[in-house]
Amino acid sequence: MALDRISNLPSDVVENILSRLSIKEAVSTSVLSSNWRYKTAMLPHLVFDNRCFSNKNLTTFENIVNQVLLLHIGPINTFKLSHLDRLPTSDIDRWILHLSRNAIKELILHIWKGDPYKVPSCLFSCQDLVHLELYNCLLKPPSTFKGFKSLKSLDIRLITLAPDVFDKMIVCSPLLEKLTVAYIDGLTRLKIGAPNLQYLKVNGDFENVSLENTLNLVEVSIALDGSYDQRLVPGNCSNLYLAFGDLPEKLPEPLLSLNYLSVVIRFKHLKELLTALFLIRNSPSLKVLSISAEEDQAVLVEEAKYLLDDNENCLLTQLQIVTIIGVSGVETELDFIRFLLSNAPVLKRMTVKPASVNGELVKKLLQFRRASAFAEIIYMDP
Repeated sequence: MALDRISNLPSDVVENILSRLSIKEAVSTSVLSSNWRYKTAMLPHLVFDNRCFSNKNLTTFENIVNQVLLLHIGPINTFKLSHLDRLPTSDIDRWILHLSRNAIKELILHIWKGDPYKVPSCLFSCQDLVHLELYNCLLKPPSTFKGFKSLKSLDIRLITLAPDVFDKMIVCSPLLEKLTVAYIDGLTRLKIGAPNLQYLKVNGDFENVSLENTLNLVEVSIALDGSYDQRLVPGNCSNLYLAFGDLPEKLPEPLLSLNYLSVVIRFKHLKELLTALFLIRNSPSLKVLSISAEEDQAVLVEEAKYLLDDNENCLLTQLQIVTIIGVSGVETELDFIRFLLSNAPVLKRMTVKPASVNGELVKKLLQFRRASAFAEIIYMDP
């Protein structure tokens, strides 16, 4: 009999091989030999998505999940459920209950169709969770819920919840480092207090975003819909507040850890330009800046030019990489690009991608003075 080299591989190598297969393919390896019968039953990372079946037989999909969970041996570190068809909520409830008894560390639920899935209360008892990702879910934890003590990453999109639930999930998750929030039903204002937070991404129709005690932020991306007067103002020395109102000259405490910033600007809207400048001016460690330009009908060229001239002496001593997409070549956009080039002494690369082909824009970009002798301007066709 030929030597079975694959079966004699180290267990961690076999696990790595199986993890690269779909669950359906991995389970089918159990018929290879007696050595393989229980290998998939010990996989710690389980992903159930549309690769689990070759047709749209929903019963087959449910049977695969049930079979894998029933025969599984050992810990389940990761469980991902993402299916394009509607799944019976009773089945999902049963699967989450099973996971809650197995010290699950990473849970991802993408409910693509149907009404928001009401997450069962047993999920909120999963205190070993390190990463939680929910899409199209309704969150209503029991009154005894005190947050997730081990949670480091939270990604919630198209979620329905009450304001106090969101506050409790953030404040009572002391290890939280990464937060993604998008289109939350039930919230008009976001209040985020997370001392260990490093990465923040917010998208949706929120009136304001308040950041409290978040001085460890490294990357921030905020895109708010529906409001034309979104502004950034400070609360106290450790607060940042995106809302209505006037901006001070500087924050009481600069954002020393922030080295990457992504913002969306309507350049013809003075207040949005002012907000972006305020963020840039108060981020002395900023190395990478990503700007996405959006069109607006307002015309405030003279006011914007005065604003940029007023910030002419603002040196961006750490800025190295700038990406600007969606520009149309209006004067305010050009003034902003000129401002960046003339105030970034260590700039290495600026990439500009317009909304449409614009030959005149290339000529103007090449004429701008650069504070950095090594700055390269890259023009990308739309």
